[in-house]
Amino acid sequence: MKLVAILGTNSDRSTNRKLLQFMIKHFTDQAEIELLEIKDLPAFNEPADKQAPAPVATFSDKIMQADGVIISTPEYDHTIPAPLSSALEWIAYTSRALINKPTMIVGASLGLLGSSRAQAHLRQILNAPELKARIMPGIEFLLGHSEQAFDAEGNLVYEEKVKELEENFAEFQEFVTITNQLVSQSNTERKQNFSWELEDKEVK
Repeated sequence: MKLVAILGTNSDRSTNRKLLQFMIKHFTDQAEIELLEIKDLPAFNEPADKQAPAPVATFSDKIMQADGVIISTPEYDHTIPAPLSSALEWIAYTSRALINKPTMIVGASLGLLGSSRAQAHLRQILNAPELKARIMPGIEFLLGHSEQAFDAEGNLVYEEKVKELEENFAEFQEFVTITNQLVSQSNTERKQNFSWELEDKEVK
């Protein structure tokens, strides 16, 4: 199984990066997971020709080629960071690479709640018509007190959280397999061709 893991922040010291790096290492025998950074993507600015800049196109292509997506987000002011929002806007406006893509949301924060409100908001965003990711239901991996959660080798030291993550990841693998069997290419193409302009004309 080939997955991509999107780091939802441009911070160089993010514990969400540590979480994804741990997942890449810990589940290496179960899946090939590639870390995707958003820090090199330009801020969203609607292009007149609707063509994505090269870094965005490469980023989107890796999502398109993956069987599933993991997104790890911190929480800034009760929501997701602006750079993650910008990256999702690029995808929504250009490739729509997340449509019907099986997606698992995780998150880490320095406080107790582990980015719970940001994760809830991200689920709403990913349900937008231009994104329409297939979000893993019933799973909410929240890593609180994340500054103390990893040792010098990058291992997650909270044993109960390791077990929870293993259970969640096993369920996600099943979710990826089932979703990709059920979702038709025609359904994906129909959603990718969604246009608010067409909707407005129909209303008029």
